[in-house]
Amino acid sequence: MTTQYDDRHDQYAGHDQYAGHDGNERDGRGYGPAGEAGQRVRERRHLLPAGLREPLTARHWRELLYVLLSLPISIVLFTFAVTTVSLGAGLLVTFLGIPVLAAGLTACRGFGALERGRARGLLGLEVAAPEPLRPRGSGATAWMAAVLKSGTSWRNALYAVLHMPWAVFSFGVTVAVWSAGWSMLTYPLWFWVFPMYAGQGGIQLYGDQHHSVYLDNPFEIAVTALVGLLITLATPWIVRALTTVDRLLVHGLLGPSSLGARVVELESDRGIVVDTAAADLRRIERDLHDGAQARLVALAMDLGMAKEKLRDDPQTAARMVGEAHGEVKTALQELRDLARGIHPAVLTDRGLDAALSSVASRCTVPVRVDVDLAERPAPAIEGIAYFTVSELLQNVSKHSGARSASVDVWRTDDRLLLQVADDGVGGADASGGGSGLAGLAGRLDAVDGILVVDSPVGGPTRITAELPWRGGQV
Repeated sequence: MTTQYDDRHDQYAGHDQYAGHDGNERDGRGYGPAGEAGQRVRERRHLLPAGLREPLTARHWRELLYVLLSLPISIVLFTFAVTTVSLGAGLLVTFLGIPVLAAGLTACRGFGALERGRARGLLGLEVAAPEPLRPRGSGATAWMAAVLKSGTSWRNALYAVLHMPWAVFSFGVTVAVWSAGWSMLTYPLWFWVFPMYAGQGGIQLYGDQHHSVYLDNPFEIAVTALVGLLITLATPWIVRALTTVDRLLVHGLLGPSSLGARVVELESDRGIVVDTAAADLRRIERDLHDGAQARLVALAMDLGMAKEKLRDDPQTAARMVGEAHGEVKTALQELRDLARGIHPAVLTDRGLDAALSSVASRCTVPVRVDVDLAERPAPAIEGIAYFTVSELLQNVSKHSGARSASVDVWRTDDRLLLQVADDGVGGADASGGGSGLAGLAGRLDAVDGILVVDSPVGGPTRITAELPWRGGQV
């Protein structure tokens, strides 16, 4: 049993979300080997190696533009933030301080949105917008209270204060390095300016009352250009290192906080849970209305007719009672199936092993079930695991065309893992918005779960679900 557990764990841990169905690794855009070959062809079209053409790339010029724009923008933001915050704090002894401070922080939030857009356009940095304001009530007072209590407002103001000194430093370093590199690199093109207009042989390296050193002979000019080339080639990496700090500032101060992001995620998950519960209630209502309820109504009518014929035609009444007895059995079976769909009794009484074996017995293909759990998880997690495997086995029965399937359940640290595999035609995809697997992935995500689908066209299919382990009963 331990060997099987390790094999399954290694197989799951080695799964790469960017791996292709044929086993070839794919890049982040979904390109397989053909895409990589095309990328190599595009690289061969460049006449210069990557290191030599870096100073000419669009990315370098965008980053350079970002650094150059940061100085004037940061001066404006710093001046505004310091002025409004200090003015508002000074006026707090009067009622005017609160609206001044709230207005200044609101403007800082707007500046933060502009800075996120500038970082997105020039640095390619995608930073999600922070959580919106949530005033408790209506009116100006509720709005000002929400602004002042929002951590996002203060973090945007802090960004305006901290970014200015860094922008001054990065601007000075960038301008100095970039201008020195390009001026020295192009020195052979403009060194003639010195003897023609300045009355000296070239750039002066040293000079006193006795002698002077100029870069004026071909060797010195060539060495100057070579040093300029090295500085120019290093400039993109220096600028990139400087903008790394900008990325950290934007991401850390202008993006959503970890707590705010978690709140938004929980709200989204709550919406999914509510929608799922509503859909389940509608399904139960529909099954009751179209199934057992309809049969019971027909049964009542048949029994009423049998009662009327009991004296006049006992044989016909007996036949109708027999038919009604059959309808009662069918209605009872439908009610059992419906109760099993809500929550099976075998799951509560005997756990996942027996419950999944019962589900597997109803599958149209032979299913091997292996549950390796020393204890039971919490009832809620156990129920989600049961219905996940149940839905996956229904897909095997309806769509896979498989000859056999397997269900494996095991625990790794604080996670419960389920894996359903079959040897069918493959092609399962959880990316489609309307697919059953996409809905299942959304329901698992609502409880911090994960669904990983590996289903190449032609098969086999291997679907792994991961759920948080929450201790239940032994």
